[in-house]
Amino acid sequence: MSDPGGSPRLYVGRFAPSPTGALHFGSLVAALGSYLRARQQGGRWLLRIEDLDPPREVPGAADDQIATLAAFGLRPDSPVGYQSRSAKQHRAALERLIECGAAFRCGCSRKDLPADGVYPGTCRQGLPPGREARSVRMRTDTSGVECFTDAIQGRYCDHPGRAGGDFIILRGDGLIAYQLAVVVDDSASGITEVVRGADLIDSTPRQLLVYHRLGLAPPDWMHLPVITDENGRKLSKSDDDDPVVARPPAEALRLALRALGHEPPAGARLIETQLDWALTNFDVSRIPRGPIAVGEAST
Repeated sequence: MSDPGGSPRLYVGRFAPSPTGALHFGSLVAALGSYLRARQQGGRWLLRIEDLDPPREVPGAADDQIATLAAFGLRPDSPVGYQSRSAKQHRAALERLIECGAAFRCGCSRKDLPADGVYPGTCRQGLPPGREARSVRMRTDTSGVECFTDAIQGRYCDHPGRAGGDFIILRGDGLIAYQLAVVVDDSASGITEVVRGADLIDSTPRQLLVYHRLGLAPPDWMHLPVITDENGRKLSKSDDDDPVVARPPAEALRLALRALGHEPPAGARLIETQLDWALTNFDVSRIPRGPIAVGEAST
């Protein structure tokens, strides 16, 4: 990994949970994977709380998440960041995108969308008579397919507007949307590779479009297998049998390593010894691509 001048670039990774509840097993796997990747690369690992959606936040959840990560030996190399503290940078990026024509103000609500939910471009050329601006959308009608090579999932290409058309970067309630905020914050933090669950891989083409329209260099990408329950449903924070809650930390950590394709030796019973082993033996090629059920990780 080098900068444009050819000299080595320090690896910087991150874990960025939303404070909407306690960390579940899928979150632990994502945090652990990003932590081990950063350590393997001799880089830094950051923790950012994505607190941009107050109506969905649970009081005390951020502190609980930070304490849970520390209990598993996952401590960031810098003070914990909070996305809400970057509001000025988010707004500045929003205005840049509007001024250059990459984004536009929209007066449509969800009920104005067709049955398939794909935005038809109603306000691309300006607000129709009688409508006032509610949100801001990223223009996708003039963009091409965005491609990247994922460290686990391989080559991935998609048009950023295929799933829903021009996507929202400022919500109708006045809150900055995830697709814009995550790009601004990752760029400002110098993130060189985003490691997260594969359930977010389809967001990557939209984020690449934002990077390019803002003139920012995008990071590399590594999408870890999604953790599901036995019925194939993505694990949520409300599962009572979640190993993070139901098992001792060292046992839950072993299951998380197993989900990443790594099995510590039987004698590694403490968190410290498991992490030491993982730091020495971490190999991205051993991480599975597909979804992993909690039951499979426990066998």
